[in-house]
Amino acid sequence: MKKNIFTICFVLFALNLFAQKKYELGKVTVEELKEKVHPKDTSAVAAILFKKGNTYLDYDMDGNWVAVTEVATKIKIYKKEGYEFANEQIPYYTGGKQIKLFFDDAVTYNLVGDKVEKTKLKSDGEFTEKVNEIYSLKKITMPNVKEGSVIEYKYTMRTPYLTSLNDWYFQYPIPADYVEYRIAIPQYFNYSVFMKGYLKVNKKPSVVASAAAQKFNELVTVYNIENVKALKEESYVNNIDNYRSMLQFELASTDFPNQGLKNYAADWASVTKNIYEHKDFGDELNYKSYFEKDIEPIIKGVTSREEKIKLIFDYVKTRMNWNEKNSYYCNVGVKKAYAEKVGNVAEINLMLVAMLRYAELKANPVLISTRSNGIAVYPAPSAYNYVIAGVELDNNQQILLDATSKNALPNILPFRALNWLGRMIRNDKTSIEVDLAPKSNSKEVVNVIAAIDEEGKVEGKIRAQYFDYNAYGFREIHLKTSKDKYLEEMEKRYGGVEVGEYTTTNDNDLSKPIIETFSFVNNNLADRIGNKIYFSPMLHYARHENPFKDEVREFPVDFMFPYQDKYSYTITIPKGYEVESMPEPIAIYMESNIGSFKYNIIKTANQVQVTTILDMNYSNIPPDYYHTLRDFYKKMLEKQNEKVVLKKV
Repeated sequence: MKKNIFTICFVLFALNLFAQKKYELGKVTVEELKEKVHPKDTSAVAAILFKKGNTYLDYDMDGNWVAVTEVATKIKIYKKEGYEFANEQIPYYTGGKQIKLFFDDAVTYNLVGDKVEKTKLKSDGEFTEKVNEIYSLKKITMPNVKEGSVIEYKYTMRTPYLTSLNDWYFQYPIPADYVEYRIAIPQYFNYSVFMKGYLKVNKKPSVVASAAAQKFNELVTVYNIENVKALKEESYVNNIDNYRSMLQFELASTDFPNQGLKNYAADWASVTKNIYEHKDFGDELNYKSYFEKDIEPIIKGVTSREEKIKLIFDYVKTRMNWNEKNSYYCNVGVKKAYAEKVGNVAEINLMLVAMLRYAELKANPVLISTRSNGIAVYPAPSAYNYVIAGVELDNNQQILLDATSKNALPNILPFRALNWLGRMIRNDKTSIEVDLAPKSNSKEVVNVIAAIDEEGKVEGKIRAQYFDYNAYGFREIHLKTSKDKYLEEMEKRYGGVEVGEYTTTNDNDLSKPIIETFSFVNNNLADRIGNKIYFSPMLHYARHENPFKDEVREFPVDFMFPYQDKYSYTITIPKGYEVESMPEPIAIYMESNIGSFKYNIIKTANQVQVTTILDMNYSNIPPDYYHTLRDFYKKMLEKQNEKVVLKKV
């Protein structure tokens, strides 16, 4: 019996020792170097063989607390397209207290004959790049990387900032065979832990351990996962990091000896209260002397709430220029920003709130997280990075305003701000959630008058009108592009179309839709076979590729805003031809009023007339409806590409 127990213990010990060695740097095998494709994803250009993180809190030389994170990574390169994964870059904050970051044990392994060749990273492969005034990137470029290489490296970061620990990711653009994260929290700290994403990450029971060479205990927790699929970009995804499996840590409280319990932001009420009470936020809202003499004559005698909002909003947009810096805190302050006519998003929009309040409107700042910053899911100061203005109405609705964009309108926010929910902070420091999703469909109305000749050449004129968010996008993107470049992109997008006599109307009159008119010629829209001509009556506007290719989707589909596309075509057929056949009218509806597609077609003696209306009634479609949406697009594209057949009389 004792012998059996000894055998079992020995086997368990050996297995544990093997597991530890398997995920250590410097243990590259010939078999790993010979491997040609990833065993579970043969299309992978590279794969993470393992990635291990270890975070703990320690003292620095001056006796201050610092958070230390050590990360060890081992990557296999399968194809040349995977060479980019032999480079690493780590962003770090440089706008305050010093953060130390350094790489170590960086080696490239290759198989030369039957021997393993090691190439160590030299100093010329490691460098620092300044991103802006407060952030830098520490970069490495691994040497001697080839198809089949295995690379390893380790980096260590020491930071004095403890309120938010670095996020830890379990999912990457390439497969990961094993990912592990260990965190040890001293007994004096209490962190809120948030897990995001769809993966089932294993969490081992937390254990209390004595910190090495220290006089305190730690709560140690280990998370791990094996065989993680690559996280790949899909069509109409807001920000892929919103759905990446990851851990986040926010400081909830501290309890040091002889200091007592100190609570930090642990719920939205405390988060927003702390933000509002900050001198670079709440205090800035109280200043008004710097703008009174300018605003007073603008709103004098105006009684309409909507007119006051428009006048003040237009004044701020015209006067102020955004320096493209995001923050809900002011940097130089509203007074200096106003005088210099340049400011960050907080200075411009807090200034706007103050002016609206001066005009006796119920205006408040609205905290949001931009699309690039991710969705604000958990209560933490870092959940937000942006602020806009909101005016409360009598029916529990709001008018939302962002004066950083010259082309924005009331309730037409910049695309970067359309990110689920914001949080309005009232004067009494209470807060409410605000839905940032646009409510009405932005229209695109296109009229096409065209003619087909006997050779199949199509000539015509197009008049397109863009409303609301379609107009905003046109002004922000196309009007900031040179005309020649825009027309070049259009001709490329529509495959063979030649554009002439191009004009736009209402470029700067935001109260009206953008109108785009142009003539076109296209020799690729109709096929002449024998005595027949075949063409899609939707011409170059017919879509050919379904953006929803995957069988399964775990993420919502994000269109940014609901929309309606209405296209009308009047196509004159060549003399001596008649319509032999044409598509049938159809109306396709999705469940829950998600959207619809209507296709109507009629013929006269010498013309084919088509009207199509595509309605997408929600900006965000949950993954539960993905199959409905995918099937809808499939049927719509089939109809769009059906042909009218002309035959010679």
